[in-house]
Amino acid sequence: MTLDESQESDVVFTDRGIQYLIEKNLFEEVKPVKVDFTRSFRGSGFQLTSNLSKRPAFGDGCSSC
Repeated sequence: MTLDESQESDVVFTDRGIQYLIEKNLFEEVKPVKVDFTRSFRGSGFQLTSNLSKRPAFGDGCSSC
């Protein structure tokens, strides 16, 4: 996740008062996308769940994620 300005090539949605942007092409591949804030004994942070996480570990995935 990064901070960014909305572009024409983005899908924009708001959940619980927070605005999210995702590139349209990527959104079509990974939807639905779920964003949760979690807390555990290891700390807290955002957890993203999408169809991208269901892709095989090797192959044409995101190498910088």
